[in-house]
Amino acid sequence: MARGVAITGMGIISAIGNSVEENYISLIENKIGVSRIQNISTVHADVIKVGEIKKTNKDLVDELKLNEDNNFSRTAMIGTLAAKQAVENADITNINEFRTGLISATSVGGMDMTERHYYDYFEKPELTKYITCHDGGDVAEKIAEELGLKGMVTTISTACSSAANSIMLGARLIKTGKLDRVIVGGADALAKFTINGFKTLMILSDDYNKPFDNTRKGLNLGEAAAFLVLESDEIVAKQNKKVLARVSGYGNANDAFHQTASSENGDGAYLAMKKAFDVSGLRPSEIDYINVHGTATPNNDLSEGRALLRIYENEKVPDFSSTKPFTGHTLAAAAAIEAVYSVLAIQNNVVYPNLNFEVPMEEFDLKPQTTLKNKTIEHVLSNSFGFGGNCSTLIFSKS
Repeated sequence: MARGVAITGMGIISAIGNSVEENYISLIENKIGVSRIQNISTVHADVIKVGEIKKTNKDLVDELKLNEDNNFSRTAMIGTLAAKQAVENADITNINEFRTGLISATSVGGMDMTERHYYDYFEKPELTKYITCHDGGDVAEKIAEELGLKGMVTTISTACSSAANSIMLGARLIKTGKLDRVIVGGADALAKFTINGFKTLMILSDDYNKPFDNTRKGLNLGEAAAFLVLESDEIVAKQNKKVLARVSGYGNANDAFHQTASSENGDGAYLAMKKAFDVSGLRPSEIDYINVHGTATPNNDLSEGRALLRIYENEKVPDFSSTKPFTGHTLAAAAAIEAVYSVLAIQNNVVYPNLNFEVPMEEFDLKPQTTLKNKTIEHVLSNSFGFGGNCSTLIFSKS
């Protein structure tokens, strides 16, 4: 097996907690964060459920101690909070001591501010400051500025696989010697645009999402941010750092099947997993837990399930579950929060429950783990698939 890249710090804010510890407690105690919409004024408020962070924008401004005239979007604020947690968790006191980069993933960017003030820009010049925070790159710039980071800063936006690709790129930059340390992850806030967009696609559930259940109706949207600190073995040895886990494998593939739907046979998912195994040197049978993408849409779960069966051929598929019933689908942040959950699974030797599952899918005999399970976890595979056919797989391993 390849040694991989060290993970030395993690930070997260989601609908089930404002820290790594709070998120873990919620996962093992079945505390879900999916509820009716509270922070957004929308006609869908009483129709759908979402995974909403229980903080207002004012709460976030106060917590970050931002100036009153700031132009931070909600995405940038939750991203900054998570990144700061990760850096602190990694015991980094001088962010620019080594060649350090930031790779931030987002889909929503600052559109929550754009949609709020769009019609007022011409009437109220003081609001035009939010125009520049619309694009996704502004989120990364804001995070880097708050961290005091002077090195490489870039943004990845490949829909719901964005943060997985952020982690993959960060690991590759370290393995090739381009950087010594990379802060990787993603952030997405809820916005009317995404709610309306997914509603138009008719893949939102009016109830709690039920991944891999035959009666699944669709997904619940969510908002979250999570970042991990990746560091080279040289830094780990030099500073005698604690390693939480390692990024041992990664793969990205595109099935080019449809703008929003996955291939019915899971071509992209299969290829991404295959590449991740090739990079890691692991065999599929060595995986102890699979954190599936598991959006609870008819298309995704069928596609992902078939891809899993293709990878495992005549072998038994390992314990698997989707954590999206806890948090909702957090779009570009999904792979980052699930990376944190994967590392926690390794550290605590647990498999999380796939909540709300009742009826197995009629297309195949695959049943997720439905209760919290304690077992030795050495390797976790985490899937993330995005619109446009962009499929990514990460493998995390015990240090």
